[in-house]
Amino acid sequence: MADHSGARPFRTERFKAFVDAVVAIAMTLLILPLMESVSDAASGHIGTADFLAEHSGQLLSFGLSFVLIATFWMGHHRQYRDVEWITGPLLWINVAWMATIVWLPVPTAMIGQMDADPLQAVVYIGTLIMTQVTTLAGWLYLGRHPELTTALPQTIRAGVVGDLAAILLFAAALAIAVAASPDGYWGLLLLLLSDPMSRLLNRLFRQRAPEQPPPPAPLTT
Repeated sequence: MADHSGARPFRTERFKAFVDAVVAIAMTLLILPLMESVSDAASGHIGTADFLAEHSGQLLSFGLSFVLIATFWMGHHRQYRDVEWITGPLLWINVAWMATIVWLPVPTAMIGQMDADPLQAVVYIGTLIMTQVTTLAGWLYLGRHPELTTALPQTIRAGVVGDLAAILLFAAALAIAVAASPDGYWGLLLLLLSDPMSRLLNRLFRQRAPEQPPPPAPLTT
């Protein structure tokens, strides 16, 4: 195997196991504020119905972030399923990705326990955007170093387009959340448009791509 970026690449087994462990810990951290709230409710002799009503914000933010982290992990699994070698730069891209995942429980707790304000939306949805940006960086790096993966070029291009679509939708959701604060998080429903947005971007890129010249005619004698 050739040397890449001045450092010897290594196999992906420990890397993937480490990522899985980090994601599992982050998803577990999401539940901790709710566990503390249950203890407080028990001390105050609050009934189940009152607890659910009083902490509906925490429950919703937990469910939303749990689904988002699970979705990010599934996307990461698909992205690195065919990657056979990891280089230093690609490893640091993934360290940045993991940092956004580990940080997400903090703004999740803010949504569930604090009064909503525009800055809170920036912190929460901004974190989601950065997760997607680091995923996009991984696709772009793999596109420039196809020797690291057995994925087809079409698969890498589809990953790039999908991440661009998600970033645009997250940015639109952020604008809605800031403008409609404190009730603007419904803008995240725009993510349901990921597939139509990806198809639109694919069409735009195909229109802007230069046409390939026709193959030369065979020589005749």
